[in-house]
Amino acid sequence: MGEPGRNAVIARLPELKEQHAVDFVVVNGENAAGGRGITGKITIDLLRAGVAVVTTGDHVWDQKDILTFIETEPRLLRPLNYPPGAPGNGSIVLETAKGKVGVINVQCRTFMQPILDNPFHAIEAAVAGMRQETPNILVDCHGETTSEKIAMGRFLDGKVSAVLGTHTHVQTADEQILSGGTAFLCDAGMCGPVNSILGRAAEPIMNRFVSNLPSAFPVAAGEVRLRGAIVEIDEKTGRALRIVRLDEPGPAQPSAEPEPKIDIEQSPSPEQT
Repeated sequence: MGEPGRNAVIARLPELKEQHAVDFVVVNGENAAGGRGITGKITIDLLRAGVAVVTTGDHVWDQKDILTFIETEPRLLRPLNYPPGAPGNGSIVLETAKGKVGVINVQCRTFMQPILDNPFHAIEAAVAGMRQETPNILVDCHGETTSEKIAMGRFLDGKVSAVLGTHTHVQTADEQILSGGTAFLCDAGMCGPVNSILGRAAEPIMNRFVSNLPSAFPVAAGEVRLRGAIVEIDEKTGRALRIVRLDEPGPAQPSAEPEPKIDIEQSPSPEQT
């Protein structure tokens, strides 16, 4: 979430990978640029820090350079269920020291904009094709409602290694391994400022609820935490062996906090209003 979140990920990721013996890292970066969208430069910075794949969601097109950049960087994904002809790709398979790993990015439809093609139809075909290459498949399910994300987890149980939800910025406590061997978590949570409302300064958002008047929503400053999940997978079968939530502090805060940067938004997104 914004500069505080992405700086914390870049600073702490090498240490966390070593500490938890992590082989492969997926980051949802769709709020990395001022809280809305992602740029080519930020994508490259995350990849250089040790991220293998960057996923997105409903804010994927918010930064103007991304339409052309996403065509040149296959490790930056947009939701799979955009209609044919959309720039970029919704899935990728990468070779690792322990075999191939596939990643699929899909966007739900309930209370989401834009309304995309049916995610269940799109991902069923994508998973069937990807399983010809590898059983080790991670799904970023970007959605507003817990019900739709749980439905996606159940729908894909036994077909993929993990279904991890994103979008609501709030880490859920329902991590589990489903009966078919698929790890599931409704929302991995946010890497960003915790003394905030979804990573943005609290006062303007409270005023928005009170007054119904438009407002700028700057990214918050202060304490940062990194939240996500660690999934252990049997690389021969693709079945999940373990899933644990990750909740780690960001790097040490400077003695004087900078003023939050203003991020003017003409039309606040659903999670901001």
